[in-house]
Amino acid sequence: MDHRVIAADVEAILAYPLAWYHFAGRQVLLTGVTGMIGGYLLETFAALRASRDHAPARIYALARDRQKLDARHGHLFGRDDIVFLAQDVADPIANIAKLDYIVHAASPASPKHYLADPVGTIRANVAGTERLLELARSRGARLLYLSSGTVYGNAGADEGPIAEDRFGPYDPLDARAGYTESKRLAETLCASYARQHGVETVIARLSHTYGPGADLADGRVFSDFIADALAGRPITLLGNGSDSRPFLYLADAIQALLLLLLEGRPGQAYNVGAERETSVQELAEIIARLAGGPAYPVARQSASPVVPAAPRKAGHFNIDKLKALGWRPSTAPEVGFRRMLDYYRGESD
Repeated sequence: MDHRVIAADVEAILAYPLAWYHFAGRQVLLTGVTGMIGGYLLETFAALRASRDHAPARIYALARDRQKLDARHGHLFGRDDIVFLAQDVADPIANIAKLDYIVHAASPASPKHYLADPVGTIRANVAGTERLLELARSRGARLLYLSSGTVYGNAGADEGPIAEDRFGPYDPLDARAGYTESKRLAETLCASYARQHGVETVIARLSHTYGPGADLADGRVFSDFIADALAGRPITLLGNGSDSRPFLYLADAIQALLLLLLEGRPGQAYNVGAERETSVQELAEIIARLAGGPAYPVARQSASPVVPAAPRKAGHFNIDKLKALGWRPSTAPEVGFRRMLDYYRGESD
């Protein structure tokens, strides 16, 4: 394990009452393992071997950048139960004769990245998803696709929490549409493979997930605030800070994803998110307080014209469908962001 915060989080994930024996001796493909979510999934499966008295799962860990694989997971190299694959998820995936589970987490998730490379984003979400669905079909594997609340378009928050069947329009020529529309099409591919070919596909629509392993230069609001705090800079708001987001801690999200991988209904989508919204102003104050109190004042600037505004200023998911399977978030923002700060402080020690 590469950090005490991650180790503690993984221990909490493995303590979750999940039917872990279903992974005994199974073959699992994880994509996007150098990302925040994919990386935690790999750490969880790596620790599963030591925490359970049954045959270990064999993990195929895929990411596009070999250097990032070395930096993020070098401590796992040489293990006989983990095979690293450095390639694009949309390219043919060879030498996997047997496969039981696939988790597709390979996609840019921050506006900074998907606005800079919309074509590559579409490729990962559409061509990559189709590639994995064909692999699942040929191997009889179950596939979990990591989608996003962006698929709801501009569904208004004034109508209450957003359930899985409520959508708003979205301009397909908008700068963010490469991400939004490719996520929507990937979901349609998953549902279509379930209907037409009987592939067991499950879709997880994640809200604003944060935690160790996030790229602090990716332009997301929590990344900017953490980076400011670590550098000793005043935490800077773009705008008046009234927008709100349902921030979900990474360890909670991983518990939900593994539950859906095992128990989600094929062809169905599930919201994965926090029920409590936190305003951007409140988030800035929380991180300032955790990072050192008065020494970290909150500053204000006018909104940036560089990144187009998100379609929704507020709103959170209705997670009743997932709660019916037994999951609910348990980490308050004050706790989760403290853990995130501890991680990055320890990383720089």
